[in-house]
Amino acid sequence: MVKSDGTILSRFGKWKFSPFDIINGLIMLGVVFLMLYPLYYMAIISISAGGPVSRGEVSFYPVQLSFKAYEVIFSSAPIVQAYQNTLLYTSLGVAINLIMTGLCAYPLSRNHFYGKHIFAMLIVFTMFFDGGMIPRYLVVDSLGLLNSVWAIVLPPAINVFYMVMMRTFFQAIPEALIESAHIDGANDLKVFWKVVIPLSAPLIATMVLFYAVGHWNSFFSALIYLNESSKFPIQLILRNIVIQGDTSAQSTEMSGVVGTMVVDQNIKYAVVMIAILPILVLYPFLQKYFVKGSMVGSLKG
Repeated sequence: MVKSDGTILSRFGKWKFSPFDIINGLIMLGVVFLMLYPLYYMAIISISAGGPVSRGEVSFYPVQLSFKAYEVIFSSAPIVQAYQNTLLYTSLGVAINLIMTGLCAYPLSRNHFYGKHIFAMLIVFTMFFDGGMIPRYLVVDSLGLLNSVWAIVLPPAINVFYMVMMRTFFQAIPEALIESAHIDGANDLKVFWKVVIPLSAPLIATMVLFYAVGHWNSFFSALIYLNESSKFPIQLILRNIVIQGDTSAQSTEMSGVVGTMVVDQNIKYAVVMIAILPILVLYPFLQKYFVKGSMVGSLKG
């Protein structure tokens, strides 16, 4: 039913929609479609047979359902190894990120820490002025970290922007709460672990998501620091497959199957799907914390 003021009432009488709401909703649905359709298209291509894909028959639903591309991928030892490497780099890297970022942000958030403003300015300075790729490579090389997992997880141990977010969140924790813990005999490390961390669940969840996405999607550091293909992450394998078209070179198992552009396209999209799946699975569990944690920096400088 349409009222005189243009408001549309549902037949249940619970929802009220103005013309603006309807137009805005349609625009949002269009944006959602534009965002999700490429992902959906890659998914249906990856599970369609090669013939319909070559003829351009796959657009909105899979044709001649086939999981051959996934069978080829999971039978490829290099891809399975790369997937395991990425899981290792991401889990270890996120753990190091959270520990190092938290231990840096907490002292800078306390008023009694002498010289905190100087240290904060020096740290923030590195966010705007970077030494560059060659100095970083020389440092990693001089430390003997080349071609090892530590070359992947140690250089990005602290993201300055995320550290500032964490410091801002810690500053909102009442000083009286920290002082009461000290009166009870807790030292700074125990206060940080027993008081600050439990109160920072939304922030920690947000940091886990940010850092995990960064590590999972990273391939450039592996391209620079790793020399052995057995240590490559899945994103570097994906880069070789998608950009360079190198599928048959990944394994002997794939060389017997990949013979045409069609099968090659199936495999490309299948690798993309397995590469993004863990992040898609992780996000719903952290989504309820994400909005609150990501708004930290907008409340207090």
